[in-house]
Amino acid sequence: MEIPDELLCVFSAEVTEQRGSYRIEIPENEVAVGDLEEGGVYRVALLASESPSETRSDPEPETNTSQKSDRGGPEPPVEEGENRTVDIEDIGEQGDGIARIERGYVVIVPDAEKGERVTIEIADVTETVAFGEVLERKDYYE
Repeated sequence: MEIPDELLCVFSAEVTEQRGSYRIEIPENEVAVGDLEEGGVYRVALLASESPSETRSDPEPETNTSQKSDRGGPEPPVEEGENRTVDIEDIGEQGDGIARIERGYVVIVPDAEKGERVTIEIADVTETVAFGEVLERKDYYE
């Protein structure tokens, strides 16, 4: 599958019927990060679940609470102290580099430039964003 450069976010959601139409709820953190604006018009792609167990039509009780955050969403895809190689996709309002990893999760990287590929150490993790420190700058094709 080809993924366009314009992709703003990726998340899982349940499609529900409401008065003859269908509805997908966008998680608040996807709007809060700044990629989406309330009232904006966006193209949406729907991908089927990989297995029937991933659908929510017949939910089973959650037994592994370590996979969910306190608000019921998935855990951040990184942990403090973890090293990652990321591509800096954008620069934030305060001049910090911004990288996106799994599920569109944002990692803010001070002292990084747009277009750089850097190895970082994750220094702080929250539910919606992590902060990393540059360990090494890499050639893009490494």
